Amino acid sequence: MGQCHQTSGSAVSHLHTSSHVCAKQHYKMLVLGGGSGGITMSARMKRIFGAENVAVVEPSEMHYYQPIWTLVGAGAKTAASSGRPTASVMPSGVQWVKSKVQEINPDTNTVRTDDGTEISYEYLIVALGIQLHYEKIKGLPEGFGHPKIGSNYSIQTVEKTWKALQDFKEGNAIFTFPNTPVKCAGAPQKIMYLSDAFLRKTGKRAKANVIYNTSLPVLFGIKKYADSLWEIVKHRDLQVNLRQNLIEVRADKQEAVFENLDNPGETKVFEYEMLHVTPPMGPNLVIKASPLADEAGWLDLKKETLQHTKYPNVFGIGDCTNLPTARTAAAVAAQSAVLNRTISKILKKEKPDKTYDGYTSCPLVTSYNTVILAEFDYNGQPLETFPINQAKERRLMYHLKADVMPHLYWHGLLRGLWGGPGPYRKLLHLGMK
Repeated sequence: MGQCHQTSGSAVSHLHTSSHVCAKQHYKMLVLGGGSGGITMSARMKRIFGAENVAVVEPSEMHYYQPIWTLVGAGAKTAASSGRPTASVMPSGVQWVKSKVQEINPDTNTVRTDDGTEISYEYLIVALGIQLHYEKIKGLPEGFGHPKIGSNYSIQTVEKTWKALQDFKEGNAIFTFPNTPVKCAGAPQKIMYLSDAFLRKTGKRAKANVIYNTSLPVLFGIKKYADSLWEIVKHRDLQVNLRQNLIEVRADKQEAVFENLDNPGETKVFEYEMLHVTPPMGPNLVIKASPLADEAGWLDLKKETLQHTKYPNVFGIGDCTNLPTARTAAAVAAQSAVLNRTISKILKKEKPDKTYDGYTSCPLVTSYNTVILAEFDYNGQPLETFPINQAKERRLMYHLKADVMPHLYWHGLLRGLWGGPGPYRKLLHLGMK
């Protein structure tokens, strides 16, 4: 082992320590994760602490705008358009530690990375996202090596969805929703509506059974929007089977096995011509193994201020948290403004005065040119931006989803310039000026 050496601030720009060096670093603000929440908050924290006092731990060379993968899986956007190099979205001057978080020790205010580096901090923001578990379905992920199966939840498999849709001839097109929390709970059915539209456009719909097998007891969690979705399901002759959980994929035989959650042990085998898999998901394993986790393994936060329930110098944002709202990029946008205010107040030794109401949004893509824009809060109450009935399918909302929001993501949210309660509301105000 080489000697340990202490580094801090700008001395370690883009440091990637080898495993043979026990390097120590210290930052006033350490951000774990370089996804939507992590990059957004690092941009905001740079303005509060100064770039040299902020570091982001993130191993990935690429950063993806994941909400667009729904459209990539349906051939409406390219996979390449969804990603940019992490270096290009990292706020200038902020230190990028290109490693994976291995361990969080909030009692000693330290984090250890997978290459042995120990980083100490004064304040910590945890933005490590949600873990995908394809391996919890028997036959996956290896089944993705076969044709006719895809998943819009991974850059490795999203283009396989589009290939399976293009290659569809006749039979069952099956779309799944797992028996776990997920990110973007609307995405598993968005690809069903898009696939239905594609099959109609290409003259194949008459030979297709479009089937949505969901583990949930409802089509969508918010009744106002669920009622509209049920109308679409009936009108387009889509088959929805509730409380059906995918437990096995036999990709070589094109068979999917589902368990009836209302009668555990009872299974049904479906043959498929196309299968879209939404994987089981769970808490980040590093958080789960740390004192920061709640009993289920999620980051344990005060839901109004996003401050940790036990460690006052620890905060969180996004999919890794136990905030009881839908996990979406729109939620991150709303959370970022509240968290920024919370940290600003705590630095002044004042009480946080801005509260997060659970605002989240799910643009439910229902065709290649229509969207139902669902917006709601912690209580499942609609929290809508526009002075129209957002439960109706609208072309304007599709344009927002497909064209406006990606631009605002790359040029606004990730730079810490856009966010707050109701990101669409802010957009509406901007449009009126």
